[in-house]
Parts: sequence; C-alpha cells; structure tokens
Amino acid sequence: MRLPKPRLPTLPLPTGWAAPRRLPQGVIALAAFAVAGIAAIGIATTAAEVIERRSVKAVNWIMAQEGITWVTASADGMLVTLTGTAPNEAARFRAVNLAGTIIDNDRVRDELAVAPVTQIEAPRFSVEMLRNDDGIQLIGLLPEGPDEQTLALAAGELSRGIPVADMLEIAAYTPPDGWQPAFDFGLAALKLLPRSKISVAADAVTVTAIATSEAEKRTLESELSRMRPEGLSVTIDISAPRPVLTPFTLRFVKDAEGARFDACSADTESARSRILAAAIAAGLEGKGSCTIGLGVPSPRWAEAAEAAITAVAAIGNATVTFSDADVSLIAAEGTDQAVFDRAVGELKAALPAAFSLAASLPRPTTVAAGPAEFTATLAADGKVELRGRLTDDMVRAAVDSFAKVEFGAGKVYNATRLDPELPDGWPVRVLAGIEALGELEEGSLLVRQDTVEVSGVTGSQNARGRISQILSGKLGQGQTFKVAVRYDEERDPLAALPTPEECMATLDAIVSEQKITFPPGSAEIDGPNAQLMTRIADALNECTALPLEIAGHTDAQGSEDGNRALSQARADAVLLALQGRRVEVSQMRAVGYGESRPIADNDSEEGREANRRIEFTLIGAAAAPAVAAASGGATSGTASGTASVAEAAAALSGTTKGTTTGADTPAEGTTTLAAPLPPADAAACVANITALLARDKITFDPGSDDISSGSEGLVTALAELLKQCPGKPIEVAGHTDSQGTSRNNLTLSEDRAKAVLVALKERGVDVSTMKAVGYGEDKPIADNGTDEGREANRRIEFTLIGAPAPASAPAAEGAAQPAPDQPAQAEAPAAPAPAAPETTPAAAPASTPDFSNDTSPSIAPQEKTLRPSPRPANNG
Repeated sequence: MRLPKPRLPTLPLPTGWAAPRRLPQGVIALAAFAVAGIAAIGIATTAAEVIERRSVKAVNWIMAQEGITWVTASADGMLVTLTGTAPNEAARFRAVNLAGTIIDNDRVRDELAVAPVTQIEAPRFSVEMLRNDDGIQLIGLLPEGPDEQTLALAAGELSRGIPVADMLEIAAYTPPDGWQPAFDFGLAALKLLPRSKISVAADAVTVTAIATSEAEKRTLESELSRMRPEGLSVTIDISAPRPVLTPFTLRFVKDAEGARFDACSADTESARSRILAAAIAAGLEGKGSCTIGLGVPSPRWAEAAEAAITAVAAIGNATVTFSDADVSLIAAEGTDQAVFDRAVGELKAALPAAFSLAASLPRPTTVAAGPAEFTATLAADGKVELRGRLTDDMVRAAVDSFAKVEFGAGKVYNATRLDPELPDGWPVRVLAGIEALGELEEGSLLVRQDTVEVSGVTGSQNARGRISQILSGKLGQGQTFKVAVRYDEERDPLAALPTPEECMATLDAIVSEQKITFPPGSAEIDGPNAQLMTRIADALNECTALPLEIAGHTDAQGSEDGNRALSQARADAVLLALQGRRVEVSQMRAVGYGESRPIADNDSEEGREANRRIEFTLIGAAAAPAVAAASGGATSGTASGTASVAEAAAALSGTTKGTTTGADTPAEGTTTLAAPLPPADAAACVANITALLARDKITFDPGSDDISSGSEGLVTALAELLKQCPGKPIEVAGHTDSQGTSRNNLTLSEDRAKAVLVALKERGVDVSTMKAVGYGEDKPIADNGTDEGREANRRIEFTLIGAPAPASAPAAEGAAQPAPDQPAQAEAPAAPAPAAPETTPAAAPASTPDFSNDTSPSIAPQEKTLRPSPRPANNG
C-alpha cells in the first residue's frame, strides 16, 4: 500500500520580499582557497616557532651539562646561531661540535669570538734573608728597582767582614701591591735580629729568630709588633734557649732571717720541683725560684741538692753552696759538734759519687784590731769608690782597670793603699767581688781574709743567683761569702711589661664587665660593641704577642652543624676586629665550638644567653673551670668535661685549684676539684687514664718523637694518675696514620711510645712494669683518607697487659668517622670502668709480672736514656 506524499503548506510571502541572489561558483572557490592558505601559513609559523624553541633549549641544555656557560644560543627559523667569547680555540671548537650532536651541523652557525691571549703573569716575588754569626745569605727573586741595591748595602753594613752570599735574581715586572712595606719590614727585622731567618712575600712575612734570654725575646717581639705595617700578615717565632750556667750554682742559707736561696739552678722541671720541695720542707717560705739551664755537672744534681738542703735543715743554721760538683757546707758559729758531725756524715753518704764535700764548723776567734779590708761602694748614679788595701802597684793598676771596664772609665774613684802583708789570694777575692758588685744597681762590697760580702739593690731577679755563681766559681771550694741583695721592682726595666697571665687577667676583667654580642643568627659584631673591642685591643697592645685562642660558643637552638659554623664565623669576626685595630694576631687562633660546651641550661632564655659567648684562653695555660649557671648551675658532666688537664693533675696530687685570683684560695663562685680516691685495681687505673685521654691527646712535633710543649701538662696529669697505681703491667702503645712508609711509621710509633715512657720516668713514675710498643699504621681507628681520620689515628694508648683488647676494628673505607675534636665526644668525660673481678684476665696480677720472655719492643728508661734521632715522616 503506498502512502500519499506529504506536502508542506504554502505560506504567503511578505509584501515586497524578493528571493536572494545565489553567489557565483568561482567566488566561493576563491574564498575557500584563501582560508586554506591562511590556515597553512599559521600552521607553518607555529611549527617553525616550536622547532626554534626546542633547538635552542636542547643546545643550552647540552652546554650546561658540559659546564660551558659562555655560549648563548639563538634561533632564526631552522638555523641556530652560537654567540659568546671562548677562552681559546679549543673551547670554541668543542662548543660547536657539542651543538652539532643535538641538531644537524648544517643548521649551526658559528659566530663565537675567542679571547685574546693574555700577557704572561708576573712571577711571585719573594726573598729569604738568613743571618747568623757565620755570615748572611740572601736568596730570592726581586722586582726590578732599588730593592736589590738597598738589601746588598744593608747586608754589607751588618756583615762587618763576615761573608755575604748574594743569590738574588731580578725580574723586570711591576711589584705587586704590598711588596714594598713587606720588604721594608723584613729588612728592618734583619737589622734587629742577629740570628734570624726572614722570609718576605707581598702578602706575608715570616720571622724566625733566636734570642739569648726570655727577657730579650719579649723585647724583640714587642719591637717587631710595633714595626709591623698595617694589614700585613706577620708570623713571629722567636725561641729563647735555656741559658748555659757556668758554674752551675746552688746556694741555700738558713739563719736567723729564715731559709732562702741566694742562687738556685736546675737542669729540668722535675729537678726544680724536687729542689723547691726540699727547700720548703727545710723552712723556705713564699714562692721560691730556680733557674733551669744547661751545664749541669751530673744528672743526679737534684738528688745531691736535696741531700744538702736536708743537711742544712738538720743543722739548723748553716749555708750550703754548690759550684758545679764542689759542695761547701758551712755551719754557723755555736753549732753543736755532734749535730754537725751527724749531718755531715749523712750528707757524705747521700751525695752521688761525682760530688765532693768540704764541710767546716767555724770556731769563735778574737778579731785583731784593724783587720785587712777592701771596700767598694756603688752609688745610684753609677759611680764607684774603691778604698782599702791592695798588695802592690801592679795589683792596684789591674783592679783600677777592671773596675773601669765594669763601671765606666769616668765613674771610678780609686783611694786604695798598698799593704804587702795581705793574705794569699787577696787579688782574686777583690776582683771577684768587683765583678759581683757589677750585677747591682746600687750596693757595697767588703773583702776580708775570712769572707767576701756583697750587699745592695738590684733591678734583676737573677742578680742574686749570678752573684753567687761568680763568687763560688772564683773564690773556690770551702770559701765563705755572703750575699745580701734586695730586688727592687721599680728598677727592673722588664717589670713594666705585663706577663701573659697579667694580660689575661686584664682581658678577663674587661670581658666580665661587658660581653661581645651579635645580632641573632649573624656573625657581625653589634655596633654598640665597637668601644668594647677597642678596649680589648688596647689591652692586648700593651702586651707582647699572646698565643691566644678566641673561642665562639652558641646555644642549642638550631642544628649542631649550623651552630658550629656560626660560632666559627663569630670567632673569626672577633679576630678580624682585633687585627683591624692593629693587634698582633699572628699567634692567635679562632675556634668555633658551637653548642658543645654549654655553661648554663639551654632550656631557659637566661641559660641560652649565657651560652652565647666569646671566650679568650691563653694557649698552653690551664683552662678555667666551668662557671655555674645562673639558673641552677651547669650539669656535672659539663663541669667535669671542661676541667683542664692542669686542674686534674692538681687534684690528683691532693690540691685544689680555682680560677686565679692572686690568692691561695679559689675565687668565689669558681669550681674546685677534689682529689679522687686511688683506683681499686689495675683495670680502674687504666680506665682513669683512658678517660683523661678521651678529653685530650698527647701530640708530637711533625715527623718527630719530641712531645709538643702543649702536651706537657697532659703528661704531668698522666704521671699523677700512674703514681696512684704503681707496679701495674701497662703497655704504652704508639700509633700513626698511613702517610709515609710502613717501616718508618712503625719505627716512629715505637719512638713516640718510648718518649712518653721517658717523660713519665722523669716525672717520678715507676716504669719498671711498663713497656713501650709501636704499632705504626696497623691499628687505625678512623679513615686514613681524611684529615680528621689521620689525626685520630695518630695517638698514644695505655692498655693493661693481659686484659682483652678493646673492639676498635679499622673503619670501613668511606664510612663516616667522627672527628677527634668533635665536641660531642671530646667534651664528655668517660666514666671510670668498674673494677674487674679478680678472676678475670683483666685483673691485676698478684705479683710483679715476668717480662723475661717478652720479645716485643720495650724500654726501661735509665738516668741517661737517649731518645732516637727524629726521622722524616709525614705523620703530624
């Protein structure tokens, strides 16, 4: 069935409407072509931009990967242009090739420039000047100019006939900035120092010299500090060797005025301590002094001096004089003969074989009228009047000439008379007395047949000892003389120079009034502290160059590493501020300890404020004890962790010390250390030693077995610990890092262990059951690939023989090792190990161990133990 076709209804059109005209077919085709062209152009432009961006991005990425930062890439269509300045042709060629690995070589356009070849740099100018009694040597390279002629003329003037080795060379270049003031300072130092080596560069000058005495050393250091140009880095190292004492003299007197030394000489620190201890036991009051020097006639000098002083104390009123190995003991008139004989007999038995004794007990005699006398009077203005008797004209002329040489030609008045009946040896006694009088500022001399007496005032603390040396050496053994000399500080030219301890006291007083502060998290010193820094600088400028540690500390807020870095930066800032104020900082060092050394509780704002501080410490001096915190005091671990080695030694010897206040008692608020109880057994003894070495370590001069001066206090403290446990079988082990050959390191470690054993023996330790062993580099405790690890491996250890070795396996390579000076470990004192049971291997043996079958390297030091000569090595 078919449906009908639908039809739309016919609508009527509006009036006036006409049907639109249809566009021609050609116009429609043209419009479509135009639209397609525009679309194609847009697509092509977008595609080109994408290609340009990606090409530039790829080229820049490969340049950055290779570290080439001087190339700039830009695109123009498909082409990539390279611009910039290459340091050389090779670098330009490499950059172009790298770009060709990312895009086609045909698309790379090279517009790189090449930097022109620079002029040859000027050489480093430096000169080394060496001067001693044998001649002057000049070595180095100088800039073209008058410096060579100036230096040659100065060397010629200083040589005075001594050969001058001129090995200088000249380069025709402009001298660098700072060269001229450095050169002028070095030349001035050469003129000032007769035995010296001066190394001069534009940025630094190093002065190494030898002084004849400690006083001359301080004077030279002050003069060099005054001459140092501002901004120039100057390193000054002046050594003052021990004086040679001739004769080696000791004179101890005990009479109605009390016990005293007219002269005292010792060969070592240990000998001086023994002699002074004997004198105190004999009645010496106050602080005694004893000069350490060279020339001792016997290594048993201290033993002989102790015995002689004990004899004087037994007699009660006597004088003993040592002149080298000659000993004179003279008792006072009225001494009981039995007492005198007993004391002399005991002294003869106690004196070592090298010493000879002359003892006398004067008997009362009637003095004849008008005894033969010679007198000399030295006035304050330096004039000398000679009166009394001389034997003949020849002796009179000799005495007159000798006095003029000693005091000056125009200052001697001779009113002596002749007497041919004078006793034998009279001229020698007169000349010795005049030489002794020359040591005084003002005084008198009396020469008689039975005595020579020198009295007066001096401005030198060594004058009394020097006078005793002269008289004992010139008069001979058994001769009587008397020294009555008073020291006047106002006449001492060195008394005005403060000692390092006095300088530190002044510095501590300034810092206690006001602390150095910094803005939070900053290393810049607060502006209001400028006047404080000036006061500190003024105080330091009054002193000679101090070996000073400037320590920075923070609270515990923030990270440990960040606090350590901040404390280091603040310590450096203080050092720079002092240097900017013309303070000699060549012997100062800045150290940042971060939060590792608190003195107060970090949980309170007051405690954190106290912990944020700058501290000044004299290098080599005993550190002050920890100060109690304002909010209840520091913890016990902190107090013990900051106790110095010197304080530990004092505590072990039964004394207590506080902060130095000029009195015998500790200052209020200071921490004192009580003497600990002796260890229960050998294991506890070694544990105490290990705990002490955990806070400090024995160090040596680089490549040498000489114990550094900074470790002398530590060795003394170790000696005190060992004296509490004598006869224990202990091994002293030396270890090195891996630098140098294994054979040399083994030898060096053994020599260092032996040196420690010798030092302990010198301090009175019984080392008969101890042995020294060197392990070289075989037992590291840290990674030898780092400076910190090598420093940790260079060590001395004390181990109980027979006890199990501690687990100290070598660190795995690359493993993180704590630095030896890390505060977290260095400051925490190790608790003494509990006493080992008697049944364990660590227990001390019941009797002295037998080492007869022990073939390991060992040493039992005798009185003249010789240390092996130093060997070159890299171990510090």
